[in-house]
Amino acid sequence: MKRIDISYGGQLYSVGGRTVEEVRTEVERAVAAGGAWMRVNDGEGARRDALLFVAPGTPVAIIPIPDEMPFGS
Repeated sequence: MKRIDISYGGQLYSVGGRTVEEVRTEVERAVAAGGAWMRVNDGEGARRDALLFVAPGTPVAIIPIPDEMPFGS
């Protein structure tokens, strides 16, 4: 998997080097705890950390972005 996009507050953020299941578990734990901060990447290119506060009622979408398909596949 190339990366995982996170839709939060109408903006797209991303995480890399993790599985969808790991990200989903982090979101579920944050909600169960009443809220927690989640570190993500803001922007493209050089990493720029952003912290999102995930709590009950916070709309969050986890969007897997697969690796590029080889040309001609």
